[in-house]
Amino acid sequence: MSDGCAKLRHVANQGRRLLDRVLAGVPAGESPLTHTEEQPARPAQPVPWPSWAAPPVVSALVERGVAQPWRHQVEAARHAWSGSHVVVATGTASGKSLAYQLPVLSALTVDPKATALYLSPTKALGADQLRSVSALGVPGVRAASFDGDTPMAERDWVRAHANWVFSNPDMLHRGVLPNHARWIRFLRRLSYVVVDECHTYRGVFGSHVALLLRRLRRVAQRYGADPVFVLASATVADPAASAAALLGAPCEAVTEDGSPRAGRTVALWEPPLLDDLEGENGAPVRRSAGAETARILADLVVEGARSLAFVRSRVGAELTALGARRVLSEVDPSLAERVAAYRGGYLPEERRALERAVSSGELLGVATTNALELGVDIVGLDAVVVAGFPGTLASFWQQAGRAGRTEDTDALVVFVARDDPLDTYLVHNPSAVLDKPVEATVLDPTNPYVLEPQLACAAAELPLTPESLASFGGDAALAMVEDMVARRVLRRRPNGWYWTSHDRPHSSVDIRGSGGEQVVVVEADSGRMLGTVDPGSACWQVHSGAVYLHQGESYVVDELDLDSGLAMVHAEKPDWTTTARDTKDISVVRVLEKREYDGVTVCLGEVEVTSQVVGYLRKLPSGQVVDSVPLSLPAQTLVTRAVWYTVSAELLDAALSGTGSPDSSTSDSEVVGSAPGGAGLVPARIPGALHAAEHAAIGLLPLFATCDRWDIGGVSTALHQDTGEATVFVHDGHPGGAGFADRGFNAVVPWLVATREAIAACACPAGCPSCVQSPKCGNGNDPLDKAGGVAVLDVVLGVVGERRHDVRHGHVGHDRSAATRP
Repeated sequence: MSDGCAKLRHVANQGRRLLDRVLAGVPAGESPLTHTEEQPARPAQPVPWPSWAAPPVVSALVERGVAQPWRHQVEAARHAWSGSHVVVATGTASGKSLAYQLPVLSALTVDPKATALYLSPTKALGADQLRSVSALGVPGVRAASFDGDTPMAERDWVRAHANWVFSNPDMLHRGVLPNHARWIRFLRRLSYVVVDECHTYRGVFGSHVALLLRRLRRVAQRYGADPVFVLASATVADPAASAAALLGAPCEAVTEDGSPRAGRTVALWEPPLLDDLEGENGAPVRRSAGAETARILADLVVEGARSLAFVRSRVGAELTALGARRVLSEVDPSLAERVAAYRGGYLPEERRALERAVSSGELLGVATTNALELGVDIVGLDAVVVAGFPGTLASFWQQAGRAGRTEDTDALVVFVARDDPLDTYLVHNPSAVLDKPVEATVLDPTNPYVLEPQLACAAAELPLTPESLASFGGDAALAMVEDMVARRVLRRRPNGWYWTSHDRPHSSVDIRGSGGEQVVVVEADSGRMLGTVDPGSACWQVHSGAVYLHQGESYVVDELDLDSGLAMVHAEKPDWTTTARDTKDISVVRVLEKREYDGVTVCLGEVEVTSQVVGYLRKLPSGQVVDSVPLSLPAQTLVTRAVWYTVSAELLDAALSGTGSPDSSTSDSEVVGSAPGGAGLVPARIPGALHAAEHAAIGLLPLFATCDRWDIGGVSTALHQDTGEATVFVHDGHPGGAGFADRGFNAVVPWLVATREAIAACACPAGCPSCVQSPKCGNGNDPLDKAGGVAVLDVVLGVVGERRHDVRHGHVGHDRSAATRP
């Protein structure tokens, strides 16, 4: 097989050939391919080594095969060497690592007392970059890891001797800054801070990291250092502004990519509707993206193509690997052993072993979550399969960029649509994937649910001063500090604000927004710890009866104890998977902005959402629903931000009076061509029509805000107690909001246009998961009226383009516009 792999990577038009092989396995009568595009190769733009680069560093890089750097690498390194904060935002495999290695290693060589810090969002990426630096063997560079996997015995050595520390935001927050007095040697000579994959810092996590970096700069300055920050990012919109918002200081941006790129074939793939199966409420079922991806991955492995399949969830990654191995075992059992799953939640030793197997080529096919999206140096891949849109175009191209990472290798990228409105829209609107600029990062450091705990941590590290508050949000930070003083959390003294407790707050502040300590998954019989789950996801993922997958083995949850943070499981191999369902209620706390039209009002504001997981569905791999099982779990309350629109009864009457019945095979043209009048308003249809419009809008918002469908939620009602009219809400899923609803408010017209197009493009007769059904609907996707949803969106869009009246209610407490305007 190794000889075949070598031969494969030198074949011209390899991407197209691999696609033809995958298509050969499609059953007769199916046509899943909706679009293909050939992307040409890009030549390299090498430049000479800069004169300021330390000779030992250049020699080490040349020995490792880097004859000359590329243009963008030297440009970014020059900015950093001259003392300017810089962000390099270029494509996957463009060598961003060298852009920071060159100035950092040169500084450590020239000044033996200088130090540097590297931060990555994942342990896998940090470990990979540490290996890369260590392999260079530059004299005098003592690089070391300081993360949750670092043995306690090694941590003292790292503090005392390392001059380049590789860590992550979590460890900086919990292990370094609260104990900065023990890091004086390192911090007083801190010359550079590298923030890798900075485009991943968005939403609540990004807002926490933005304030964490401000805390780091403040502590470093306390010891006399003023480090230069070098940020590495995927291609994003306006990287200078995004980096400046993250860092709190101006940044230079380098965006012209001088690296070579192999040609690649990009294919958009929609799994077919299955005639012999029915889903919830009799809806048609598509072959699942996971099952389709497993078959494609197996075909690629048979061809000897080194391939990655990116799957949205941990469970999905496990199931896809299992499916591919099952197919391969019937062809060649030895090939089945060369496929595995890689995801977060594995124990450190399991994760490291898988990383080595992927890098060495021992594994040919890997089904992974985004854990392998971020920078891990896996080269020479022949194909990437993206199972479901990963939430942002930046992530999509980051994943796709794993294919064709060597200059002489054409490659294949396949985007397989899930049963989801956004995926349906994208595979039928290729330009939205292939031609649209990537998104700007959304973060809001002045979110009060982020700002208060970060200010508490900052005050516990060093007293807050009026000058330092400017970097933490200015007036918003001052107002928050005064409130904390009133509650005796802080104490005001002439020279600043002081933390009042003997206990530091850091351990109670979860910067990833998961809501506290992880829930531990334990095998009841053996007491073996299998993994962890975020507390905010526990009711969804490890409720009683849930199927939990770990390293290809399936378990069923016996009990979830939220108080003790334990989920007890036993080994079992059921034929089904589980999907939790919740119910939800919403109330308006405050209207922040309002746009009034003739019969339609669009609002942005603060809301209180009460939700409760009430049961779960058991589904066969085909998507067929076996049954619904009730649960009794505690309700959870969330105060956050939402965008909502109201529709008057008169407009609803006009919208629904001429449409077909909700269970008819009404075509898109019939809906568009219907005229008001005729049968008149059917009140029973209103909830289903609004419900359909709500579900599809949730699915399409990630196209306009850098979020995931699971980062947001929604509620629709024919008569809401706070608005007095039919209302559709879409809300952020994080306390205080993460900026997603704000993006929806600012882009309401294109957002709703795309929502309407996604519903209309779906070939199902009356609604399915690809258009208006939601995988997390607590009402069992009932009622849903596909035709009515299109009609409601038509009438709303018919008036929102007219002259509007903008109303702003009071002062929000801080200016959010910079973080939320598209």
